[in-house]
Amino acid sequence: QVQLVESGGGLVKAGGSLRLSCTASAPSGNVFSLKVMGWYREAPGRQRELVASLNDGGSITYGDSAKGRFTIFRENAKKNTVFLQMNSLKPEDTAVYYCRSLIRLGQSDDWYWGQGIQVTVSS
Repeated sequence: QVQLVESGGGLVKAGGSLRLSCTASAPSGNVFSLKVMGWYREAPGRQRELVASLNDGGSITYGDSAKGRFTIFRENAKKNTVFLQMNSLKPEDTAVYYCRSLIRLGQSDDWYWGQGIQVTVSS
């Protein structure tokens, strides 16, 4: 079973920055590949929404709230990790951020969610 673990959340003042990371892992001996990795967020009283996603072909999609302020990327040295650089944060960015990934494990492609990480932006 693949697991997604997020890190990097916390409390930041408006205008500040945070970098989230999400790392996929599986029990030893299991070969997997990441087809799509993305970030979603859910604020109190609101539906979960796409923040940004990146597929293995390099195509990137940003939600309206992220355009111009957030960047999703992967590093060659950390191929099982996706990052979300968030700049110019606003109080309305406060939410639980979830990593989501389409992962090929063996012959099967499945979607996985991380447990979520809190981001709080103070005014």
